[in-house]
Amino acid sequence: MSPTASAQEQDEPGTGSGAPRTAAVVVAAGQGLRAGQPLPKQFARWRGKPVVRHSVEALTAAGIAPVVVVIPAGADAIARDALNGIPGLRFVTGGATRQESVRLGLEALTGAAPDFVLIHDAARPVLPQAVIDRLLEALQQRKGAIPVLPVVDSLAHAGRTESGDVMGTPARREDLRRVQTPQAFHFEEILAAHRTWPGEMIAGDDAQVAQSRGMEIAMVEGDEALHKLTFASDFAASQPAVRVGTGYDVHRLSEGEELWLCGLRIEHTHGLAGHSDADVAIHALVDALLGAIGAGDIGQHFPPSDPQWKGAASDQFLSHAATLVREAGYALGNADVTIICESPKIGPHRGAMRIRLAEILEVDIAAVSVKATTTEKLGFTGRGEGIAAQAAVSLCRI
Repeated sequence: MSPTASAQEQDEPGTGSGAPRTAAVVVAAGQGLRAGQPLPKQFARWRGKPVVRHSVEALTAAGIAPVVVVIPAGADAIARDALNGIPGLRFVTGGATRQESVRLGLEALTGAAPDFVLIHDAARPVLPQAVIDRLLEALQQRKGAIPVLPVVDSLAHAGRTESGDVMGTPARREDLRRVQTPQAFHFEEILAAHRTWPGEMIAGDDAQVAQSRGMEIAMVEGDEALHKLTFASDFAASQPAVRVGTGYDVHRLSEGEELWLCGLRIEHTHGLAGHSDADVAIHALVDALLGAIGAGDIGQHFPPSDPQWKGAASDQFLSHAATLVREAGYALGNADVTIICESPKIGPHRGAMRIRLAEILEVDIAAVSVKATTTEKLGFTGRGEGIAAQAAVSLCRI
């Protein structure tokens, strides 16, 4: 894709003839490897949406158009999917550095010739309207403006020695600020600054590029919500600290079948009929785990129509669910299983059942509870026609 090519361009909403025309460049061309996501972090899901979609929606909601999104080479399809349905977008392939990507994004705006431009990092998904307003207001007096926050921690230079870093001369935190994006500029001024920046140098941000042209940069109040997503923990923190799930299952009692409950074979006159070993307690527990992470139910993962699961031991179903829980970034807080039947008596087996479930789940036995109750001879369990089980689990974010 050429620097000024548009992979998706729709009618752009008007900004009003009397107001300065403001466009935006959203830099989404990095690889985001430190975030530990299966794809570049700007396209990974965060709080229910791709990261890049959050800030692009905020910009378009503020009436800013066009919005140029600078993307990695070969990412046209994933970018189009992440931002599907948002009007007034242009996609541009980025360069080898962030600075080059910004310049290519600015070049793509030359035809639109906006008065102002906001340059924003896609990795900062939460973009408050108040910050946009403060930046645009500052551009009435200055050629550039950046959002900043005070430094609250003590700072020190790291002195290098053969035995490791040592504390050097302390820095005055009163003189320092934490710089965020979007950074706002008069369009023609910042484009010229990028075009004339020495090619062998790499600027820390666009404000440094602007200063090279003698532009005076205003500082406005930023927002802690503009936090940059950088590490895997930033994505994990977007998930609920605790999740819960419930499961329920029923199987018919039948002569000639083995009775499996909680991963144990129980001697009894009847067994449970089903496609697998029909371990009703484990099946309820699997559904509770899958439900807690929003991963469907046991039938989706192990369909009864699949012959490979005929007579299969249910402990592998539970092990699979536990693996999915860990991959989702959670650990089992506790599991509570209730078996509903008239017979056999569950009490003599309860301890062994807890041990077996804890083994499969790879947790301490204290995290597993097994209980039993009857229905006082009422219903299908009361008549000895089948056994039911219900389970509840809590998961804690790792």
